Amino acid sequence: MDVTATLSLGDPLEPARKATAEMLQNRERTFSLPQPFYSDERLFKIDMQEIFHKEWLIAGMTCEIPAKGNFLTLQLGDNPIIVIRGAEGVVHAFHNVCRHRGSRLCTSEKGKVAKLVCHYHQWTYELDGRLLFAGSEMGADFDLKDYNLKPVNCKVAGGYIFISLAENPPAIDDFLSTLAHYMEPYDMENTKVAVQSTLMEKANWKLVLENNRECYHCSGSHPELLNSLLEWDDVTDPRANQSFKDHVAESSAKWDAEKIPYAHASFGLRNRIVRMPLLKGTVSMTMDGKQGCSKLMGRIQNPDLGSMRILHLPHSWNHCMGDHLIVFTVWPISAQETMVTTKWLVHKDAVEGVDYDVARLRQVWDATNDQDRRLAEENQRGINSTAYQPGPYSTTYEFGVVNFVDWYSERLLNNLGAEPAAYLRQVGAE
Repeated sequence: MDVTATLSLGDPLEPARKATAEMLQNRERTFSLPQPFYSDERLFKIDMQEIFHKEWLIAGMTCEIPAKGNFLTLQLGDNPIIVIRGAEGVVHAFHNVCRHRGSRLCTSEKGKVAKLVCHYHQWTYELDGRLLFAGSEMGADFDLKDYNLKPVNCKVAGGYIFISLAENPPAIDDFLSTLAHYMEPYDMENTKVAVQSTLMEKANWKLVLENNRECYHCSGSHPELLNSLLEWDDVTDPRANQSFKDHVAESSAKWDAEKIPYAHASFGLRNRIVRMPLLKGTVSMTMDGKQGCSKLMGRIQNPDLGSMRILHLPHSWNHCMGDHLIVFTVWPISAQETMVTTKWLVHKDAVEGVDYDVARLRQVWDATNDQDRRLAEENQRGINSTAYQPGPYSTTYEFGVVNFVDWYSERLLNNLGAEPAAYLRQVGAE
């Protein structure tokens, strides 16, 4: 940590860091987390420093910055970030902070520029971050090379842009190469965002993820979603029946014939890719189960591709169908507030009003997202009570939640420099 950030008093969060590690080391593995993990602002700051500033995050999609000079911006805690397409199609990421006096360079969510120019004093940067101009006012001894933009780790695979603020981010290349293989049929460079939504939820980010990681609540909360979605993640799901397994086998044979990847691929608990069929007779997550976009993506010929589900912890899940993709990302705002973005992607040549109707495309997940928002907010309200204590997860219906909390606990303890809990050592050995 930058010593200037801690002043001369040491790290003010150090007592909270020690307490956080102790709570994780002593908690019951198959129970929900202790209350401070969902409500305490000090622990939220630790989450930001040790999870969201150190892990790989999905900043956006390559199709959002299709040409040289196209950029997008995002806010990661207190850190404004810019992602920009440079020369020869290379995607760069930088701290969106001028090296002169710290002003933000790009103030809009998206745009296109020839150069990055600070509006304050016109310092000018190349698209690869090099400082090109600072004016003669800086003096004869001023060296432009000392004041390039501060870079952010950036990798691209399968149409996704990943960033990490860490000096030494965790290894991710094996997952990215697999992701690129699984996304090949979609030709992601030739897609576009048809529509995007932003939802503010008055709940801790981990409650948003926990809700997503199980379908225990689906039958009582998501009638629109269950018009097409089958809740099982794989044939290995302990609840999967023979009818579902037969449906998977029949679908897999069709995908094999079209050379569409579908086999389950996992990378620890952080990443998972698996294609599962939708409800028989449906091909897309629309109210009637029919195509949401008449123009299929990439080289895909068969609309009945089910949904390829991509998990990327700590903050994203995705559904990839034959006609469109849905990308969800979760962005913590405070201990009890979270922003959830949803992007619906279609073929770049699909014409709104002809090939797809935006309202119909987004109807199912608009309803589902709002239902999940209410569930997470009511969960937060109950957790804030003095009556709350950690409760047991169902290892059959909520194993995905257990996996998420295991991942979170391991990464947080590791990034805090603390010893893993005994149960995490056992999980790692398995």
